[in-house]
Amino acid sequence: MPPGLSGRGSAMMRQGASVLLVAAEASADLHGAKVVRRLRELAPAVSVYGVGGTRLAEAGMEIVHDARDFAVVGFVEVIRHVPRFAAAMGDLVRAAADRSTPLAVLIDYPGFNLRLAGRLRDAGVRVLYYVSPQVWAWGEGRVRQIAERVDRMAVVFEFEREFYRRRGVEVEFVGHPLLEEPGLCAPRRAPRSPGSPRLLGLLPGSRRQEIERHLPAMLGAAEILAREAPGLSLALGRAPGVDAERVEAMVKASGLRVDVADPERAYDLMRRADALLVSSGTATLEAACAGAPMVIAYRMAPLSYAIARSLVRTRHIGLVNLVAGEEIVPELVQGQVTPRRLAEAVRPFLTDDALAGRVSERLLGVRSRLGTPGASDRVARMALEMLRGV
Repeated sequence: MPPGLSGRGSAMMRQGASVLLVAAEASADLHGAKVVRRLRELAPAVSVYGVGGTRLAEAGMEIVHDARDFAVVGFVEVIRHVPRFAAAMGDLVRAAADRSTPLAVLIDYPGFNLRLAGRLRDAGVRVLYYVSPQVWAWGEGRVRQIAERVDRMAVVFEFEREFYRRRGVEVEFVGHPLLEEPGLCAPRRAPRSPGSPRLLGLLPGSRRQEIERHLPAMLGAAEILAREAPGLSLALGRAPGVDAERVEAMVKASGLRVDVADPERAYDLMRRADALLVSSGTATLEAACAGAPMVIAYRMAPLSYAIARSLVRTRHIGLVNLVAGEEIVPELVQGQVTPRRLAEAVRPFLTDDALAGRVSERLLGVRSRLGTPGASDRVARMALEMLRGV
């Protein structure tokens, strides 16, 4: 047990305090699993339960609700799932009361987690929020919610620390958990010799709607490029929780030869690919850490997109461009996400080695802005400090 634990908090951990953790997305499941493993190393008697996927289950968390049931994106799309989300939230609040849970660790997923945070705080549960919602992009309203409902923030981008401090939120910059992925931060493969076959990687997303909206256009772009360069290799990175059979069926229908890589091989694909077509999200940062030139694509339901455009305050949609503060790689949105436009945008990375090399170096520079490894340990220790203070 870490030094300095005393009083009720120390006794609680010796007797086995429970922690509620909510990781409702694939990336949150990955990051949350590391926190749970470290938390159990530091305080073995502490138990963790909540919302998660396969990685959190493997880390020893009791899964109350499967993260796959929360894999919905977009404003309009969420509406028909509201009753199910409300029921799940009620289950978690009741579980926290039944287990006398003193602390909740909520990871990203603000539409659900900020509402849950308010109900938990009303019930006397302290809240640690890990991976900030992009409130700096969406305006000030959610910052007020966070200040009222969250005890401590653990942010993964350094600029977020000052953003929250200026608004009176207790915050700590822990660094980005991607830096703990040895397979991602390993050296990039050596440049291919001129004229040798190239590899194009497809990363269509981690939710069903993303796959349906992005993969057909990506496969169409791959077909255009493969006709131009018959030696072009194609590979697809399948995110955890994605329906493998559906992806395989879509690839088969395209008539293309595509190596469908399971989640464990996704980082290897990023390091080996000469270029990527990537759905906007955490995958763009993963690709940046691998130094992979990319084109970012994103499509939503038309009404959801109209709502988002009325709210968003930033120039870029891709995390890698947001962190860099400039457009390092192209972004295609909504009607721009067509086979022809995707092929035109990614073609230069496959044909111009000098350009691809320059972009790769700039992307690796983004990695230096993500802090230092050890985010999971820092978050686990923040959780233990909060348990100690109960």
